[in-house]
Amino acid sequence: MYQLLVVDDEAKIREVIREYAEFDGYEVTEAEDGMTAIGLVKLNDYDLIILDIMMPKLDGFSTCKEIRKLKDIPIIMLSARGEEYDKLFGFELGIDDYIVKPFSPKELMARVNAVLTRRNSGGKANSDVMKFKGLEINIPARTVTVDGKRIDLTPKEYELLFYLIENRDIALSRDKLLSDIWGYDFFGDDRTIDTHIKNLRNALGPYRDFIVTLRGVGYKFETHE
Repeated sequence: MYQLLVVDDEAKIREVIREYAEFDGYEVTEAEDGMTAIGLVKLNDYDLIILDIMMPKLDGFSTCKEIRKLKDIPIIMLSARGEEYDKLFGFELGIDDYIVKPFSPKELMARVNAVLTRRNSGGKANSDVMKFKGLEINIPARTVTVDGKRIDLTPKEYELLFYLIENRDIALSRDKLLSDIWGYDFFGDDRTIDTHIKNLRNALGPYRDFIVTLRGVGYKFETHE
């Protein structure tokens, strides 16, 4: 059974995460600040840490740095701020994912599952690198390159791209993309999907046409290879 450490100064958030995590079969330990979290990491082994940024005593970024000195544990960061700088700084520290509050608990658990799956399959890197002409997606490393140049994607853009590729040549409706990637608790509309698709196409450059629009339906990934 996987062991999760949930670090957040808001008791209600810890309670909600615990409820959903235990329902999915995880064991959960809670910490209300970074100092407590570091102490727990010294004493115990955890499979994944869910870490808030804005906390008393020690913020999430500083806590992450200290944890990284102790152990290599996957970290998903939570933040009420969605600024690109915060996300990039978090990824530079080596976090595995970043979620902006308020978030869907179901989406959070889906990301927890995805991170643990990637970590556990890390020994199979060769089979987890997909190439479509000059587009390369490295699943364990969570990187995307276009003609040898790495491109920056948000976590959600990466998830959307990987989901499209995983289901390549299959027509995917906007509703299915919303429910499978954003979660059933997400309050949004088709424009959310369309905006992310537009950003993805811009990032893919010469391979933008791999993402095909199906009028009245949705999208699919198609390379004609």
